[in-house]
Amino acid sequence: MTESTREIPELGLEELKASLMQALEEVARLKSENDKLREEIARLKGLQGRPKLKPSGMERAADAGRSTGRKGRRGAKRMALAIDETRILKPDSLPQGARFKGYEDFIVQDIVIKPWTLRYRRERWLLPSGETVVTALPKGVSSHFGPNLKRFILSQYHQGQVTIPRLACLLAGLGIEISKRQIVRLLSSKQDAFLKENIEVLRAGLASASWLTVDDTAARHKARNGFCAHIGNDRFAFFATTFSKSRLNFLELLRAGRDEYVINEATLAYMREHKLPQATIARFGENEQRFAGRDAFMAHLQRLGLTDLKVRPDPVQIATEAALWGSIAEQGLLKDAVIVSDGAGQFRIAEHALCWVHAERLIHKLDTFCKAQVQAKERIRARIWRLYKALKAYRQAPAPRRASELRLFRGDGLRHPRQAAGAAPRTERRTADGAEAS
Repeated sequence: MTESTREIPELGLEELKASLMQALEEVARLKSENDKLREEIARLKGLQGRPKLKPSGMERAADAGRSTGRKGRRGAKRMALAIDETRILKPDSLPQGARFKGYEDFIVQDIVIKPWTLRYRRERWLLPSGETVVTALPKGVSSHFGPNLKRFILSQYHQGQVTIPRLACLLAGLGIEISKRQIVRLLSSKQDAFLKENIEVLRAGLASASWLTVDDTAARHKARNGFCAHIGNDRFAFFATTFSKSRLNFLELLRAGRDEYVINEATLAYMREHKLPQATIARFGENEQRFAGRDAFMAHLQRLGLTDLKVRPDPVQIATEAALWGSIAEQGLLKDAVIVSDGAGQFRIAEHALCWVHAERLIHKLDTFCKAQVQAKERIRARIWRLYKALKAYRQAPAPRRASELRLFRGDGLRHPRQAAGAAPRTERRTADGAEAS
């Protein structure tokens, strides 16, 4: 042992560092080759390789804010500011014979945050009848916390993502006497005005929209697992969290706050469309009927004897959906509007369409068993994306000629009417993305 140890050459510190760095580089090289071989084996087996994750956008955003070179001099933008206060500064002393030559402005931006306690002295009057009358508070004053303080709390909590404990400390530091419980009350209670406005936005959107996009996702609400549904288009957006994602729940949202079940022509048409037997439909009669609330409507279904039927489709479910649809139609909502979704069953009502990605995905999932089928499948997919690209180009630069060509869209692209008739194709100038230029 002693002799073998003496045979090892003694290395200096720098030589040990160099040897260690060389070993680490060799390990990294071998690891890279090993990863490449694993991916190649997975590809040959038909398996998916390791996902190629894109870098976070936070790094790009941070880099975008950094200066990469010398830039031009920035112009003064302070002159566009609204001046809230002007203070005139005078020198302490001036020599004899000095003459006034005007002012030199210096703009300073600042912020004023301070507690502001307002006392309303409400007059009290005693009427001859013995009744006491007290002057009403101004509009917008409903508690001991003013509207500006409520607005600040709402913006800090919802927009600034400030927690309630930190918000309480912040307000206490500013001199506001308020507890955590009072902050929770301001955030959660007496929000009827916001809820009413939210419903009115939905009602206006459903009454005027020619198309809607809808979707839902899992969400936590009141310590329970629920679903947050979105309804909207390029003009409005509505969000609601419920504990169901059924079609009944979706139709209830489309009623825009109403709680009526209506039997009318739209209701009967919905029943016929969903294959409810004619004998069952006849039980509802032909006269229009209204029911205030679900309990009243379910009692009506029980009187008609539908709750005892054990058949498919379920007459109670179809009749309830139909009555909700009748209420929507009576309010004049969703007039010929197209509902665009991912194809989930709860959204497939009225005029329904798939978004481009989900429509193409159905073709992508088709099984092909020969070369001709593979070519046919790829040809159809290419037609879909050519039409999509042409529609995007038309949206960016609409023109009558492009509209006519879209109506004559054929499988191999956009054809001019002369081309469709067999005439020689004319020369077309196309942009970089393949769409025809104006």
